[in-house]
Amino acid sequence: EFQLAGMNRRLNPEIDTVFLTPSEQFLFISSSLIREISALGGDVKEFVHPVVSDALKARLGTKKKLN
Repeated sequence: EFQLAGMNRRLNPEIDTVFLTPSEQFLFISSSLIREISALGGDVKEFVHPVVSDALKARLGTKKKLN
């Protein structure tokens, strides 16, 4: 949103861009961010289904063993 606001300002400085953030209930969290949190040892249980959390732990545990 910040990049979009900056581009809009360059295209037409007289128009302000306004964006609103949703409540946590409707917040979108990217899968890349979830994977990164999990890879760094963080707990992602509050963001994803327990099956997904377990699968991430299993997958990342396997990768660590291979490295």
